[in-house]
Amino acid sequence: DWDGAVLTDRARGIVAEAAQASTHVQTTRIEVNGYTDNTSAHPGPRGAKYNLGLSLRRADSVKAELIRDGVPASGIDIHGYGEAHPLVVTQPDTREPQNRRVEIILH
Repeated sequence: DWDGAVLTDRARGIVAEAAQASTHVQTTRIEVNGYTDNTSAHPGPRGAKYNLGLSLRRADSVKAELIRDGVPASGIDIHGYGEAHPLVVTQPDTREPQNRRVEIILH
């Protein structure tokens, strides 16, 4: 959701699948990357900094869910990229749900 880091039921299901997949393949670590679109609850120069923090909160929410699903915390790295690396390139100040995401990468 816009300006949120709470996992939906669907997201929890996807995280559970990733946690289970990490036990079936030789995984040395899990990378959890959070992102935002280029809008912000705090417009202006503070917006990009706010979105960076929001992307970290999103990644941290997924990490917490992975841990609840049995993945050891020591094997999870989180990163927040804020508005960088959009999935869909948009005009400035555009709400784009696909850019508000967390990616789970198994290494």
